[in-house]
Amino acid sequence: MEAIRQGAAAELWQSLVREACARCGQTLDEAQESYLVFVLLRHQRDGHLLARTQALEWLEAQLRVGSARTDALRDVGDRCLLIAGLFPALAQRRRVSVDYFIDLGRGAYQGVADSGRSGYAELFAQLANRYHHLVAALRGIRGDRIADAWTLRDARRVH
Repeated sequence: MEAIRQGAAAELWQSLVREACARCGQTLDEAQESYLVFVLLRHQRDGHLLARTQALEWLEAQLRVGSARTDALRDVGDRCLLIAGLFPALAQRRRVSVDYFIDLGRGAYQGVADSGRSGYAELFAQLANRYHHLVAALRGIRGDRIADAWTLRDARRVH
């Protein structure tokens, strides 16, 4: 039986990400791992994650300017990452491939990178280039269990 985990949410997510990477043979550098943990923390209580239409949100992000656009694109990239990694069956229900979410998410992260803010741009260019690795790490988490933060009930609510 697996040990019961205790600790702060960030520690728990970090542990799950590290174990998943080891299980699936992925290597993430510190920035990538930290960002993935940040995404999991930020969206763990997002009850509408699976109900959103990411393509529409991407289009809405294109209408914004400055940091509002950058933030909206980041959100689309994050949500597509979570869907592709933790909820791949959603793609089937929506009659698209998981690659649809991967391509949309990578493009959103690349849009953030192209915004020009040096440190931020560099991180998101790296995340866009390693998007498949981030998805694989999340699939490694999903391999044994989906974290309690998201329930199967939520996954079934979306048609």
